[in-house]
Amino acid sequence: MFTKICFPLVLAFSLLSNHAAAKKLVVGFSQIGAESGWRTAETESIQSEAKKRGVDLRFSDAQQKQENQIKALRTFLAQRVDAIILAPVVETGWEPVLREIKRARIPVILVDRGIKVSDDSLYTTLIASDFVAEGRMAGEWLAKKLDGKGNIVELQGTTGAAPANDRKKGFGEVIAKNPGMKIIKSQSGDFTRAKGKEVMEAFLKAEGKNINAVYAHNDDMALGAIQAIEEAGLKPGKDITVLSIDGIKPAFESMVAGKLNCTVECNPLLGPAAFDAVEAAISGKTVQKKIIVKDAVYDQSTAKEVIGQRKY
Repeated sequence: MFTKICFPLVLAFSLLSNHAAAKKLVVGFSQIGAESGWRTAETESIQSEAKKRGVDLRFSDAQQKQENQIKALRTFLAQRVDAIILAPVVETGWEPVLREIKRARIPVILVDRGIKVSDDSLYTTLIASDFVAEGRMAGEWLAKKLDGKGNIVELQGTTGAAPANDRKKGFGEVIAKNPGMKIIKSQSGDFTRAKGKEVMEAFLKAEGKNINAVYAHNDDMALGAIQAIEEAGLKPGKDITVLSIDGIKPAFESMVAGKLNCTVECNPLLGPAAFDAVEAAISGKTVQKKIIVKDAVYDQSTAKEVIGQRKY
């Protein structure tokens, strides 16, 4: 009698256990937008890795607005996702929503951009490049190229964004060591090709042939600047040295064409590392607070050799 009663209960428990084990991991991903080739490559990396691992990925495109990201985070919270991946558009303004998420014990993985909070336990880890180091690498390359002398115009990224702040800082550190080099104009191009072209047009009207180099915080703005330089009747890469950061394939194509002089790589293929961190956090394992992605410098002398290997 005892066996007849208990067997169905044991079977039911076993089926429930198997169902729980088979339950898909649900992860929310709040992306800044699709403002650049780099950003698209990052999105594709995270989406393809989610598919590979059988993760139910809830994706939200914020169209470069923080308020849209905060709404998305609260939606993920209401959906009781297992974890959240966040590429934050700016550094500040995240504490209230992240405190709500922390109370729900949902781990937050930051990718490619950091944030400024009073309590760093509000996020699990940051997986990103060292943006200050990227700015330094760009500055060092340019100082060598210009022999420490020249007037530079700077196309900054989105105001308040970590890569914009840090790439400016690192580049500025190198310029400060080279008194013959001077940033004569600096303005945000919002990380987009169209805005980069627009701002460069204004720089050219204001400074004309006084410009020796343009430093763009990303490749898309540099490609926009190249269009503006050509439309002004000048030769990018020769009359004006052009360097940028990201290392997307169109930048390599531009280097091969002799228009872009240099790009500092910033690897967007963060999907595998992001989901490694998600799985570790959910299982209670210790995750490093910051995981640095290694970057490199490429110029026209190396572009042809590696362009065929580019995955983004």
